[in-house]
Amino acid sequence: MSVDGEAVRLADEAQADEPGWEVDPDDEWGVAVVATVGRQLKLRREAAGMRACDFAAAVKYGEDLVYKVESGKRIPRPEYLEKADEVLRAGGLIAAMKEDVAKVRYPKKVRDLAKLEGQAVELLSYGSHNLHGLLQTEEYARALLSTRRPALSEDELERAVAARVARKSVFARRPAPELSFVQEEVTLRRPVGGREVLRTQLEHLVELARLRHVEIQVMPTSCGDHPGTGGRIQVLKFQDGTAVGRADDEFGSRPVTDPRHLRILELRYGIIRAEALSARESLAFIEQVLGHT
Repeated sequence: MSVDGEAVRLADEAQADEPGWEVDPDDEWGVAVVATVGRQLKLRREAAGMRACDFAAAVKYGEDLVYKVESGKRIPRPEYLEKADEVLRAGGLIAAMKEDVAKVRYPKKVRDLAKLEGQAVELLSYGSHNLHGLLQTEEYARALLSTRRPALSEDELERAVAARVARKSVFARRPAPELSFVQEEVTLRRPVGGREVLRTQLEHLVELARLRHVEIQVMPTSCGDHPGTGGRIQVLKFQDGTAVGRADDEFGSRPVTDPRHLRILELRYGIIRAEALSARESLAFIEQVLGHT
């Protein structure tokens, strides 16, 4: 399965109980996609001589949702499109819209990040406050995103969780990218979501740390003097030799591609990596923390 296909599958599972998501008005591409799908659905329904109420009964969704989807105000679930395809006898043309529609469910900035991660051949990441999004379980991600203020609505929360879960398809890519993570010790001990959620999260880290293309290192709290005290650092490298990086305390926290700026980030990351526990020591450390959780 392709990276995009796997992302769609994961997002669909995460959205299983939602009738659809609101369209982000600032996402021009997303608005255009959903509006086009809505128009196509309305045209086919009218061509079939079906009233909105009859169509709603046939697809087993509310009439209000039908109007919202057709007016481009609501992102339909894949099951909605499949049922519409069947009811309107579209021969698979409506169901074929599922993958494009699924991508619109993610906020634009997350889509852009997922695209970069999907193209990278190497990822370097240092995390000081929270576990990297690619390392998070769905339950941990939901608990962490629930702490945002102003608080996310239920709709926004589920959308954010599904987007984060979908990014994890990077682990299944072939050929596999090289993934390197250095996490501060505190990120392994903070009981985000409670002890049971943390325990499941630590078990997941152990599984990931055993993958041959994944290296997870722990920076002990006792190491108080290293160049990561300014916050997160991340660098993504691509097949053509280009790269993009970002750090919380450098370059206005904005993504950078200038080789001179990237050298600074790689230098800092290299020192952090050297001062952290080795991958083998880190795995033993995570297992020890797990045993006391």
